[in-house]
Amino acid sequence: MSAGLMQRVCAGYRVPLFDTLADTLPGGLSLYAGDPRPEEMIDQSQRPQKAAFWHADNCHLFSGRFYLCIQRDVLTWLRQSDPQVLIMEANMRYPRNRDAAAWMHRKNRPVIGWGLGTGSTGGFLLKRHLAMYDALITYSSSGKQSYVAAGFPEERIFVACNAAAPRPNRPMPERLPDRYDGQPVVLYVGRLQKRKRLDLLMRSCAALPEELRPRLWIVGDGPIRAELESAAADFYPQTEFFGALYGEDLTARFDRADLFCLPGTGGLALQQAMASALPLIAAEADGTQADLVRPSNGIQVAPGDPDALTVALASMLADPVRLRKMGAESFRIVRDEINLEAMAAVFAKAAAFVEDKGLK
Repeated sequence: MSAGLMQRVCAGYRVPLFDTLADTLPGGLSLYAGDPRPEEMIDQSQRPQKAAFWHADNCHLFSGRFYLCIQRDVLTWLRQSDPQVLIMEANMRYPRNRDAAAWMHRKNRPVIGWGLGTGSTGGFLLKRHLAMYDALITYSSSGKQSYVAAGFPEERIFVACNAAAPRPNRPMPERLPDRYDGQPVVLYVGRLQKRKRLDLLMRSCAALPEELRPRLWIVGDGPIRAELESAAADFYPQTEFFGALYGEDLTARFDRADLFCLPGTGGLALQQAMASALPLIAAEADGTQADLVRPSNGIQVAPGDPDALTVALASMLADPVRLRKMGAESFRIVRDEINLEAMAAVFAKAAAFVEDKGLK
């Protein structure tokens, strides 16, 4: 059974998943994705090596909550790739998704939606949107709950926890078991955008007692990098900016850190940090964090609460023995539960389900 996967863009951090899916799905994978808006600064330096790739013709309209992405050549791609099952982002901002789903259903072929959850959307438009899917894949347990609350059949919802790293094939990085190697290191990896709340992280580090203040490593690039560098000089000079890193260079930063912190939205880098045996602090943002950040390996804090973030940082940095135990649990979770292979297996399970049940 060949599969087609529609994405708005081919972000570099998703390429390992696309290639893993190409290996996992019995008939391979054809990926359809286009370019982002220039101001988004999404890294596209990587392309799939195993999944067939079609460069979509994206037309971006409006912005903010009115944003739409029209993928103009989607039917041409469908006719040429001819997938037996189609997986697409479950997003109402992509109007041609409906045309693609209709094309598949005219051929009695199933369509699977892939999304975070319903968010704040509800009512008739949401029900109409969800009706075009034969099954749903969501990133988290909370996403599943939101789809069930919207009336989608629970037995047709599959949870594929968000992952960017494969199952570890190496031992845990070695760290001193009961102390730091000098000043502790707090690491952030991700895009540099306002919604990531790195300003909050710098201020919270500055509010710590002097003996607990860490080196703050920020890995990534984005539209507010210059603004953040200026703020760091004023509020927390112990901040170091490394720009975007990949491969072994990125792994080296994870391995040399002591604690990973994600103070704003997002969540994919959490699983990468766990693969390097790092404990976590994350804001309760889109729900994907809840399956990754547990009391045994980290702390979730209320988003936008600097006091809560400062307390969490102080609590964890004050006890390196506890920190190492939590890091070991992070590593176990990625090894045994949440990794690229497990995520791809859920996609394959959903595809087999719609085929076996005749949900077309």
